[in-house]
Amino acid sequence: PHRTELYEDPPSGCWPIVYSPDYNITFMGLEKLHPFDAGKWGKVINFLKEEKLIADDLIVQAREATDEDLLVVHTRRYLNKLKWSFVVATITEIPPVAFLPNFVVQRKVLKPLRTQTGGTIMAGKLAVDRGWAINVGGGFHHCSSDKGGGFCAYADITLAIKFLFERVPGVSRATIIDLDAHQGNGHERDFMDDPRVYIMDAYNRYIYPGDGFAKRAIKRRVELEWGTEDTEYLQKVHTHVEGALNEFKPDVVVYNAGTDILDGDPLGGLAISPQGIVKRDEVVFRAARSRRIPILMVTSGGYQKRTARIIADSILNLHGLGLLDKERAACALGSSSVDQMIRDSAKDFSNLS
Repeated sequence: PHRTELYEDPPSGCWPIVYSPDYNITFMGLEKLHPFDAGKWGKVINFLKEEKLIADDLIVQAREATDEDLLVVHTRRYLNKLKWSFVVATITEIPPVAFLPNFVVQRKVLKPLRTQTGGTIMAGKLAVDRGWAINVGGGFHHCSSDKGGGFCAYADITLAIKFLFERVPGVSRATIIDLDAHQGNGHERDFMDDPRVYIMDAYNRYIYPGDGFAKRAIKRRVELEWGTEDTEYLQKVHTHVEGALNEFKPDVVVYNAGTDILDGDPLGGLAISPQGIVKRDEVVFRAARSRRIPILMVTSGGYQKRTARIIADSILNLHGLGLLDKERAACALGSSSVDQMIRDSAKDFSNLS
């Protein structure tokens, strides 16, 4: 396989939290024409900084996926299609993008998405090295090797898994737990006949994409009704995540943690509270970490202004419960300042509990 910068080891003192300011789509207010909060990723990071969980030099800087990286999954034909602005406008669901010169579309729309995709690929290796990783972006689960849609232009979940299979010895089975409100038809199409990948998908059965063909790839399908609330939802997630991980023992879990299940989301049609989302992420992390299965989380859909705060709260909750340990991440440094940091965070844990 080709050499890729995405697999170079970051400094061992970093948290396996991946982000770049390049994630955010800001362009003459055009991004406001999509219900997506296109600055959501930066807001999550700012909340985590305010809470002193992270600092810029303690997180892993995402790098943009190159054409060569993308070709591990995508067809050349598909990548060439993205050179047409109207194609990108259709995929991102921002119609005026069709009228922009493509070099502007590449820089302002596709580069952020390629950087988030690079971030997911990087986080895949980090998760295997360190037991967990979070890409603050990514989760473009409607994109497959030759077709984008639903704001998803690159198949980052497929890419992360294929990279691991091809480049990391000992990783030959993966489980995707997709809890975005929408069916993850992109990775489903990509792994349709691949026995190495087990897919669990819980989604509102009545909304986009309703891809009947892709559903054949789902090993554990949880079809939800309009307006599903916390109690029923969390019970189903718990039952099926446990069931999925008991049924198939993967070397890595990719967790698509969409927040568009939030009550009031214009597209998701479900009614989960902010606390319900925090609890859901906890259920998934507990299930993976108690079995010592590396877990990679991507943030995916979530279209309301308050979703950034909820994602940050969820990460803070996982940390407070000791499900995001820094020990494995920092031990290689062995410097006294890092040891002190670990002791401090251990003190914080005991104060919390």
